[in-house]
Amino acid sequence: MTSHSSLTSGLLPTVLKISTNLLPQYPQINLPVQEDSIKQRPIRIPRPEHALSRRHISQSALTVLYQLRHAGYQAFLVGGGVRDVLLGRVPKDFDVVTNALPEEIKKLFRSCRLIGRRFLLAHVRLNKDIVEVATFRAHHDKGGDGVMEAGRILRDNVYGTIDEDAWRRDFTINALYYDISDFSLLDYANGLADLRAGIIRVIGNPQRRYEEDPVRMLRAIRFAAKLGFTIASTTATPIQQLGGLLANIPPARLLEEVQKLFLSGYAVQSFIQLREYNLFKQLFPYTDECLKDTQTLALIKQVLHNTDERLKGNKPVAPAFC
Repeated sequence: MTSHSSLTSGLLPTVLKISTNLLPQYPQINLPVQEDSIKQRPIRIPRPEHALSRRHISQSALTVLYQLRHAGYQAFLVGGGVRDVLLGRVPKDFDVVTNALPEEIKKLFRSCRLIGRRFLLAHVRLNKDIVEVATFRAHHDKGGDGVMEAGRILRDNVYGTIDEDAWRRDFTINALYYDISDFSLLDYANGLADLRAGIIRVIGNPQRRYEEDPVRMLRAIRFAAKLGFTIASTTATPIQQLGGLLANIPPARLLEEVQKLFLSGYAVQSFIQLREYNLFKQLFPYTDECLKDTQTLALIKQVLHNTDERLKGNKPVAPAFC
């Protein structure tokens, strides 16, 4: 991921002018992604037919993309940065994916360090920015350094191709790849159609994907709250029954996700949806018991509202208060 501290102040007005009407028209817009399939050959959207331009991408991310390409590797933007620009939002960061292995990325960038055990990532520091670079992942049973237990991913350093990597993405709207070689978009799962329709949809079988990584349930709610999207019924239904799987997630990882839910400017909506899908009680069982009292419930909603308002006003917030 790369911070936007280096972007020019003129970027915001430019991005905000982008309309989702610029997204191409797709006949598949009302068709769900098949539970156990993804396009082997993606739809390739040429540059004139989409709204993502290099001027919307941080200079640090562009430097990483071009340096990987010049070294003979594939290099793409993927995930939230692509999604947010297409929605007319200013991304918080950009993520890069490549067929270069972590050790090869480290050799290519002097300022690179490798982090993580569950997912091995390369962090490339350029000026004040850190660009997160990941190697394409394949399915866990392909071999390599992948470990699963009772359906849950414990370690996921199994490398593959971009086609295999697309299957490993969590939601259709996060499986859009920007190809720096020709500035086109690759759409493997009707992600552009779901962006236009405002739908959060899991790639693959929802129950299986939640069992692999229960945090995906929290991510579905976070994106729905952040973007004002609707969670597709097939994606939403298993959440009610699988919330207990969050008990197996390390507390540090849950804390990180909770901070994203409540300290990003949409705490009220996150709270409402966590309760709707019976996940709030999995995260905060004692607080959930207190919500039976109407005054306590009103107080918590007011605190979350105040937190959102402070963020809108660029004021500091603290997890202890929220």
